Amino acid sequence: MAQIYEAIAKGNDWLNGIVWGIPALVLLMAAGIILTVGLKGFQFRKFGYAMKNTVGKMFKKQTAKAGEVTPLQALTTALAATVGTGNIAGITAAVTLGGAGAIFWLWVSALLGMATKYSEVMLSVKYRERNVLGDWVGGPMYYIKNGLGKNWKWLGVIFCIFGGLASFGIGNAVQVGAITESINDAIQAFNPGAAEYQMVINIVVAVILMVIIGVVLVGGIKRIGEVTEFLVPIMSVIYIVACLIVVGVNITKVPHVFGMIFQGAFSPQAVTGGAAGIGIKLCIEWGVKRGVFSNEAGLGSAPIAHAATSETNPVRQGLYGIFEVFMDTIVICTLSGLTLLLALDESAMNYGVKGGTSLNAQALGTVLGGRTGALIIAIGLSLFALSTVLSWGLYGTRCWEFLLGEKAVKPYQVIFTLVVIISATMDLSLAWNIADTLNGLMAIPNLIALIALCPVVFKTTREYFDNERKLRK
Repeated sequence: MAQIYEAIAKGNDWLNGIVWGIPALVLLMAAGIILTVGLKGFQFRKFGYAMKNTVGKMFKKQTAKAGEVTPLQALTTALAATVGTGNIAGITAAVTLGGAGAIFWLWVSALLGMATKYSEVMLSVKYRERNVLGDWVGGPMYYIKNGLGKNWKWLGVIFCIFGGLASFGIGNAVQVGAITESINDAIQAFNPGAAEYQMVINIVVAVILMVIIGVVLVGGIKRIGEVTEFLVPIMSVIYIVACLIVVGVNITKVPHVFGMIFQGAFSPQAVTGGAAGIGIKLCIEWGVKRGVFSNEAGLGSAPIAHAATSETNPVRQGLYGIFEVFMDTIVICTLSGLTLLLALDESAMNYGVKGGTSLNAQALGTVLGGRTGALIIAIGLSLFALSTVLSWGLYGTRCWEFLLGEKAVKPYQVIFTLVVIISATMDLSLAWNIADTLNGLMAIPNLIALIALCPVVFKTTREYFDNERKLRK
């Protein structure tokens, strides 16, 4: 068994090196640059307009018919998938393995990712379909088939294969593992003797999660939208407020930390020390990779949720993609990184060794107390991860539905729910690595389609704002 595990790990490392090597990173950044230039810096020029038409409308009553969700529910379903372990444990990994400068490259990927996510969401609404149940379905597989033509359907099939498999990793195993780890850390902070009951706690947590996930998934997109609409604001506020308290207490160190971020982006060893072995390539790789893992811009997953919106105009729904990346990466990921760098010194960070959620709890604990820090991470991460599992359950459902038809939906959902118990009782270090690989693999066909459909993105966006100007006259 150990030999099989080792063989899988080595094979994945080899494939991961290709998937997240220079060509793939260039493709990812190139798509963002092409879309940004073609849209004339749309995400910057129209940032205020995007916020006004997303955040500004969140507190207005929205309604949706059968088979669809409100624009806000589509956003929170997508945010539920992106705001998860990547914002906490993922950022810790990026900073410990890529240095403080990884935060800079995370920002770069996010700024370009706003144009990418806008384009994905816009295309998903433009080319969506009704399935046999009357639900709106969309995403990369549909804008590949309906936008590029049926001769390109094979590219959508490739996306769905990788997306369907990724749902078990990034969307399930990684999230459940993060939940059980954070809950055990919190329990042990109050009762160190509970360590010997860790497996029992994991199983209890897994059973509870299985029931919740099963009930919500059976309810379909409407129920997922209602649950995420409730969970996402609560979990975001809890975590953001906790991080802001730590930043506020350490406010005098903020200029120094920003100096570390900018210096470390181009000279990582000047910040981490040569002993860590962190070079510019690792710094960029971990910053970009964790940026994509967090906000999923270019991955093609979030458009699946947005396609179910009751909003009929593709551009208006696309604006939520800009807000999504801003909120997820520029706000929450930055706060995670700042909290770590402000609260912990170099010895605690242990650069070159992958850090976990215990570091996040330790950072919060320097101001809020060790037990409180562990409790906040346990609650925040559990809510983050649970909502991510629910959204990825939807993504996986749509991928397998596209591949095998409606008959595949229930069997997939049963297997997806059962994977929770496995994920809660095994070492997930390999799951993290495989999830990274699958993320890269599913992004490639999506990025190819986005680049090919650039003219449609530019034309649709231009026509929308031309019409807006005419209406104002």
